[in-house]
Amino acid sequence: MLSCPPYQYLPLASAHHRGNPVSGFTACLHGETSQSHISTPQLKPRGHNSKSTALLLHHLSRNSQSQLPNPKPEDMENPHMAPEEKAKILELSLVRKRTPQFPGSIYVQSPGDADVGTSLPSLHGLFQAGGDDDDDREMIMQALEIRRKVTEEIFMEAMRKGKFGITYATNVVSRLPEFIDYVMVEAASLKRLREFSNSSFNIRAKTVIQDSNVVPLIRWLKHNLLSYPQIAKLICMSKGNLESIIRATEWLKSNHVKGRFIGVALMKAEHLLDRGNEELDEIVDYLEINGVRRDWMGYVISRCPQLLSCSMEEIKTRVGFFLNMGMSSNDFGTMVFDFPRVLGYYTLTEMNEKVSYLKEFGLCNEGVGKLLAFKPQLMGCSIEERWKPLVRYLYYLGISRDGMRRMLTIKPMLFCVDLKTTIVPKVQFFQDIGVRDDAIGNMLVKFPPLLTYSLYKKIRPVVIFLITGAGVSKRDIGKVVALGPELLGCSIAHKLEINVKYFLSLGIRVKQLGEMIADFPMLLRYNIDLLRPKYSYLRRTMVRPLQDLIEFPRFFSYSLNSRIIPRHKVLVENRVNMKLRYMLASSDEEFEKRIDTLTERRQRFESGFMTDALPNPQTIDDDDDSIENKTAVSFSDSESE
Repeated sequence: MLSCPPYQYLPLASAHHRGNPVSGFTACLHGETSQSHISTPQLKPRGHNSKSTALLLHHLSRNSQSQLPNPKPEDMENPHMAPEEKAKILELSLVRKRTPQFPGSIYVQSPGDADVGTSLPSLHGLFQAGGDDDDDREMIMQALEIRRKVTEEIFMEAMRKGKFGITYATNVVSRLPEFIDYVMVEAASLKRLREFSNSSFNIRAKTVIQDSNVVPLIRWLKHNLLSYPQIAKLICMSKGNLESIIRATEWLKSNHVKGRFIGVALMKAEHLLDRGNEELDEIVDYLEINGVRRDWMGYVISRCPQLLSCSMEEIKTRVGFFLNMGMSSNDFGTMVFDFPRVLGYYTLTEMNEKVSYLKEFGLCNEGVGKLLAFKPQLMGCSIEERWKPLVRYLYYLGISRDGMRRMLTIKPMLFCVDLKTTIVPKVQFFQDIGVRDDAIGNMLVKFPPLLTYSLYKKIRPVVIFLITGAGVSKRDIGKVVALGPELLGCSIAHKLEINVKYFLSLGIRVKQLGEMIADFPMLLRYNIDLLRPKYSYLRRTMVRPLQDLIEFPRFFSYSLNSRIIPRHKVLVENRVNMKLRYMLASSDEEFEKRIDTLTERRQRFESGFMTDALPNPQTIDDDDDSIENKTAVSFSDSESE
């Protein structure tokens, strides 16, 4: 049995075979080779789409009775082509790499095929195929999207040639839509030049990317610790002027901006790429004149790059805003270093509103200036969301405006913390341990830093130690905290434990120590080096029993040289004696009056003449119990030691 040659096809010549094309192929299979049935085959190597071309020629030969040449793609255009077919042809015409097709494909896409340039219909025909304007617009948008993808592929290839990894190059290119469009526009404009008039779009796009030096720039920015999102955003912000990125980066490095803060400053400082070095240097010089040291500039710019977005007139206005409140240049420079955002982040309207609100607490203009110099973070707090709710809560606790002013001046941080998460839980804790509601406000005014301590790391552990280690009963712990809130700020390991061990070493029992602390909570805050000489003088010179110290723990609050020794000498000189509380807690006039009374009584006793007119010493002591109420006054006078 004969078979058809693999590299040739048999033309259907006879009318018999033209009427039944299959019979000719069947005759070939059966060996019919006579001239009556089949013409002499013309050997020809098989080309692309040979089978479909043969069938087309057979169909055309029925009308023309002659063999036609290969049809042109323009002749195959269908004015009513489907949109899917148009999109396919458009993509095949614009893609960067030709994809090989199967042998029976209508359109040639193999790069090595001789017909690759003439296989596809012209793009002009796609837009004249009877479609309306909306269809043409859609086709144009599809063409632009295809060109954009081609440009991204070219950029990816340039990145790979620049020794970038595939993942890194993909991440960067995917964030550069504006720069990709810029490359497309520049590549299209190169078509007008004579040397690129016959060049393909791919060659022109490669030329634009190479001339822009964007790949070395990406390498340089990556070396300066910028992340790929920062690099992509900077390239898009430059609008094609990539040299501005290098210039701005070098200027930032010359002003001590380091590491990742370079990228942060480049992105957050608006119009930084458009400003010259002379304008930026003028801002830095003006700040340096007003107290911001040159070596602080890097830190200030890193934390507030928005400062570089301000004009020179606005910088002068902002600096004058603070200097007009009585700040010195040193205070202003320190304030800017502590909180750089205070100068360039907030608007002047916001700053004026916050200053006016602070003045409502009774602060003068200079007082607000000192407060902001000490705690510039106040400018970062919201009046409606932070200050007003706090003021209402403090007023609910019974704190007056003067008390709030004291809290503000002593611990401004209180007006910067969150009310619900920081202050309210601590107040609730004080109420739970027995502090009266009317005493909480006085306690907070007395020691405002208390609200800045951690509840679970500082306040609760100290309370637990006072109960378990210092002998304070649960009934008295609220009183101790209310009278001595400063105890909650002491270190357990470095202060409280050491003092407790010292008092226990004197022979005082734990329960007695707890009662002493309940009577005088400040007992545990004194330095042991100050306690030892007082205790030694009490026991050795004054020859007083330990019980006197247990009954009057405030003894340690008085100055040894200014109060204890002078008054003890008076007692010795007049050969009289009295309890420690009456000896130390009374004022000088009251002490002299008491000495005169006791001296007169002693003299009458020694002379053997006693009358009922003289008061009994015990009566004198009992009548002067009110002196304990005045202890706080004398205590404040004796804390100077």
